[in-house]
Amino acid sequence: MTSDAHNLDYGNLLAASRRLDVSGCSQKVRVALLSDSATQRMVPLLRTLFARQGVDAEIYEGPFDGIELEVYNPNSGLYQFQPQIVVILNSVQALRANFLRSETAPQTFVEETLSRTTRIWDAIHGALPATILQSNFVMPYERFFGNFDLSVPESLYATVGRLNAQVAVATRTRQSVLLNDMEGVASWLGRRVWFEDRFWDSAKYFCALECLPYVANNLVTMSMATLGRATKCVVVDLDNTMWGGVIGDDGLDGIQISAHGEGEAFYRMQLYLRALKQRGIVLAVCSKNEMANALLPFEKHPEMVLRREDFAVFVANWNDKAVNIRQIRETLNIGFDSMVFLDDNPFERNLVRELVPGIQVPELPEDPADYVRAISELNLFETTSFSAEDAKRTDLYRAEAERRKEQAGFASVEEFLQSLEMRITVERFDAFHLPRISQLMQRSNQFNLTTRRLSEIECKALMENTAWLPLYAKLGDRLSDHGLISIVTVEALVGELAIRDWLMSCRVLGRGVEGFLMNRVMEHAHQLGLARVTAEFIPTAKNGMVKDFFHQFGFAKISEGAKGESRWSISTSEYLPWQTFMQSKT
Repeated sequence: MTSDAHNLDYGNLLAASRRLDVSGCSQKVRVALLSDSATQRMVPLLRTLFARQGVDAEIYEGPFDGIELEVYNPNSGLYQFQPQIVVILNSVQALRANFLRSETAPQTFVEETLSRTTRIWDAIHGALPATILQSNFVMPYERFFGNFDLSVPESLYATVGRLNAQVAVATRTRQSVLLNDMEGVASWLGRRVWFEDRFWDSAKYFCALECLPYVANNLVTMSMATLGRATKCVVVDLDNTMWGGVIGDDGLDGIQISAHGEGEAFYRMQLYLRALKQRGIVLAVCSKNEMANALLPFEKHPEMVLRREDFAVFVANWNDKAVNIRQIRETLNIGFDSMVFLDDNPFERNLVRELVPGIQVPELPEDPADYVRAISELNLFETTSFSAEDAKRTDLYRAEAERRKEQAGFASVEEFLQSLEMRITVERFDAFHLPRISQLMQRSNQFNLTTRRLSEIECKALMENTAWLPLYAKLGDRLSDHGLISIVTVEALVGELAIRDWLMSCRVLGRGVEGFLMNRVMEHAHQLGLARVTAEFIPTAKNGMVKDFFHQFGFAKISEGAKGESRWSISTSEYLPWQTFMQSKT
C-alpha cells in the first residue's frame, strides 16, 4: 500500500536517487536499517521516497544478518549513529530455513523466536530513545498439507501465522514499537509476485525488485507518522460521491444508496467513512448544493449510514470548493496538509489541487464500486496510536462550533469564558497518560514552540527524571470534555528554570490555558528558588502563530539565530500572573 501508488517503479526510483537533491527538504531524520536480508538496494529507494515527503533521510545500513551483533554491541555502528527510527526487517526465507531444520517443537520455536525479538527491542530501548518499526513475516508459499495446512499446528504455514499474531500482540504493550505489516503489503501485491527465489539464493534480497519500492514506501509512511505527519480530516463531496445521482434533480427517492444491489457502492463508501470517523478522523462536507437539499438524505433517507451529526463541519452552497475548503480549515484550525478531499468530479479535484496547496486529493476511479479500494490502497491514514480522545474528536469539534455561536451573544470575551465553567487538571506525566502525551508530541505542529518529536519511551524518561517537571493539562467545560490538550516540560538548571517543550491543541486556543500553565511554571521556579525562567522558540513552516508567544508574557528576547530561532528570558520577580477563568480540578 502506498501514498503514491503510481510512482513506485523500481527503475524510476533508482534513477531519481542518482540525481537526488535534498536542499529543499525542511526536515531531517536518521533511520537505521537492520535485517537478516540484503538491504543495499533499498537504501536509495528510502532516501528518494523520504525526499518526496520533504525529509532528508540519513540512513545507517547494518551488516547483512547482523541484527543481534549490532544490538548487543554497545560500540556498534547502530549506537554511534544514534538513529531516531530503527527498522528491523525480518525475512520469512531466513525463518523458513531455521524452522525446517529445527528439532524443537513448533510452539517452542515460536516462543523462542518471539523472546529473541522482544529482547532485541529491550536492548535497543535500553540504549536509544528510538521508535522501532518491527516487520512481521510474509506468509510462505509452501503448504505441505495443502488446504489442511492451517489445521496442522506443526506446519510451517500455521507456525508463521501464529508467530505473526504473537509479535503483533507484543507490540501493543511495548512503548515505541510499531508493527510494520509486510504480510499485508505482500498479500496486496500477491505472493506469486513477491517471492523471487533466484534473487534470494544469489544475493539474499528480501523480495522481488519490483516489490521493493512498496516495502520502502511502507516504511516511509510509518516514519512520517512518527514525525507528526497525519491526516486529520476527510472532506467529502455529496452527489455521486456519497450517493448515486444528484439530490437536487433526482429527489430523495431518485438517489442511489442501499445495503444491497444498486447503490451498494455508496453504502460501502459511507461505512468506510464512518469507520474512519470512529478511529478519530474528522469528517466534513463540501458540496455545491442548496443546504436544505444537501441535508435531506441525512435526515430522511432510511439507507443512509452517516447522519448529520457525524460531520464536524457541513458546508453546502454554490461557492467554488477551494473557497469552502479554506472555510472548513479555518473552522477546524488544522493544516491543509492534514486534509484529504474526495470528489467524483475531475474538474473539482483539479481545481482544489491548484488552489489549495498541500491538501491531498486522490484520483477516484470512474466506477464507484472501486472508491473504497482506491482510497485504501493509498494508505492515507497511517497512525502510530489510538486513544479515547481520538474516538470522540468529531464531537469535540462540533462542540467547539457551538461555543463560537454562543460567544457571539456575550458582551465580552471575559464574560463568555466565565460562562464556560472551565475545569483544568495539570499533573506530572504518569504512565497512564504516556500514550496520549507522546501522540500529542508527535502530531502538534501549529502551537508548538520547539516541535520536538518525543517518543513514548522518551516521555517516560522525562517522567522519571527528578530534574525535570513534565506537565500535561486536561480541560473540560459545561459543553464537553476536551481531554488531554497541552504539554509543558521544564528543566531545573543552575540559577534558572528552562522551558524545553510547550505545545497545545489548537482546539482550545483563546481559553487562557497558556496563561494558567505559565502561572504554574513561574510558581515552580519560585518554589525552587530560581531567579530566571528561560525559553526557546524554534521556527518551522507551521508554527508561525506562536513566534511571539513568550513576548506576551513579558519575556525579553536575548538572542536570535540566522534561521529565526530565538532565546528568551524573564526574571521570576518581574512576572505578572495572568488572569484566567478556569478552576483547577484535582
